[in-house]
Amino acid sequence: MEVVRLTYWPLPRNLVEARFVERKNRFVALVTLDGREVSVHVPSSGRMGELLVPGAVVYLAPSGVAGRRTAFTLLLVEYGGILVSVDSLLPNRLLYRALQRGELPEFAGYTGVRREFPYREGRMDFLLAGDRGRCLVEVKSVTLVERGEARFPDAPSQRGVRHLEELALARGEGYRAAVVFVVQREDGEYFTPNDGCDPLFGRALRRAYQSGVEVYALGCRVEMHGVTLYGSMPVYL
Repeated sequence: MEVVRLTYWPLPRNLVEARFVERKNRFVALVTLDGREVSVHVPSSGRMGELLVPGAVVYLAPSGVAGRRTAFTLLLVEYGGILVSVDSLLPNRLLYRALQRGELPEFAGYTGVRREFPYREGRMDFLLAGDRGRCLVEVKSVTLVERGEARFPDAPSQRGVRHLEELALARGEGYRAAVVFVVQREDGEYFTPNDGCDPLFGRALRRAYQSGVEVYALGCRVEMHGVTLYGSMPVYL
């Protein structure tokens, strides 16, 4: 795979190290920080069961927001000698910057990038517009990698299935449509749907692909100072 360095997104310089204890709910976890247990915000609804295990080293960003229930946000996890970003909003930020700068050859030729485009009963992450027409793009955050195989989702995702079905409908209405899986760790070698976890999503992804929806996967290098988006990795459906 040819690795091409794309957009870089800096992380806060004041990250603090802690130890993971347990997940209280989808968006709140308990960590040990300076000898005391502290509740922190988890910016992802994914299960991340292989990452968020008791004793795992995690890195937190102070919220800087007075009165917030949690004073820190959990951004990074150490796993197998690498750092993994668990912020599910970061892939959208990375892709938005890359699209604005024209760094993705797959989406060359578009002059307008609109975020959160209303479509049918929901919203798509991006609408691209230009001489090539209109293109809807949905972005998915990937944190699960096993033996080089990046997989999504790590929990059943009805919302993900709906997005794929809507992208397929958009193709029938004359849009170009694509889904981009952003792997937020550097050990992913290729991407494939996680059929063992969510066979409905896997079937929906293959149906969407057969209807003309394009499927891409991009890798990342995660470091303490920031996350770098890299060029495409193979996709196996």
